[in-house]
Amino acid sequence: MKYIFFGTPEFSAAILEKLIGVGFAPAGVVCNPDQPVGRKKIITPPPTKLLATKYNIPVFQPEALSISNLQFLISKPEFAVVAAYAKIIPESVLKMFPGGVIGVHPSLLPKYRGATPIQSTILAGEKETGVTLYLMDEKVDHGAILTSGKLQIAESDTYGTLEKKLAELSTILILELLPKFSKGEAKPVPQDDSQATLTKKFSTDDAYVDLGKDDPILIERKIRALNPEPGVWTLQQVQGKQKRVKLLESVISEGKLKLKVIQVEGEKPRSV
Repeated sequence: MKYIFFGTPEFSAAILEKLIGVGFAPAGVVCNPDQPVGRKKIITPPPTKLLATKYNIPVFQPEALSISNLQFLISKPEFAVVAAYAKIIPESVLKMFPGGVIGVHPSLLPKYRGATPIQSTILAGEKETGVTLYLMDEKVDHGAILTSGKLQIAESDTYGTLEKKLAELSTILILELLPKFSKGEAKPVPQDDSQATLTKKFSTDDAYVDLGKDDPILIERKIRALNPEPGVWTLQQVQGKQKRVKLLESVISEGKLKLKVIQVEGEKPRSV
């Protein structure tokens, strides 16, 4: 089966690596262009590009997708797998795959559609989440569901730990689905749009907390959900100057917030 893998961040790379590891490497990988990272704005390739290059898989990084530039990458692909590509895929591109396009979404659709399902489930205090594989259409996370799987969210789960768990579950579901999918035996079920919720991208302003006023439980959830990006922060007086302080780790103890690791502006992270 000849397919293309669309994906950009660590979540995508974790899925891609496992697919390669079981002998199911894609014919090509499509990801976002290299981006400047960190204070020094060093141009850095996406995790999926690094992985694909390691295994000599062709990589394409278009600013905008079109049928013509994808045909340049690979001819006659049967289907595609899309996991956190982070760009809208035009309907014309979706239609170039005769077998369809499998979307991998780290939530139990139709809940938590959109850009930040992992962060949003933690912020909402959900006890359960999962992964949904669905047939992509022109709308965001809207297509008919092929299969899904659930997992429990631990009280200590952060964005990073939950992302890894969901990537592992995604791979299991993909490998279980593909034999049926390739034979046309998968039975898509339409989503119930009346139950849909939509997530949003989080800004630096969203990540601000007031330690004196905000609910400690909500602060702790923010710290688990919004690090490393956009990064939870507050303002405090440090040696007579107001400075930005990053809140990196915390726990709730006897109903109170206990900070474990912070980083004062201009300093290295330290335990509290």
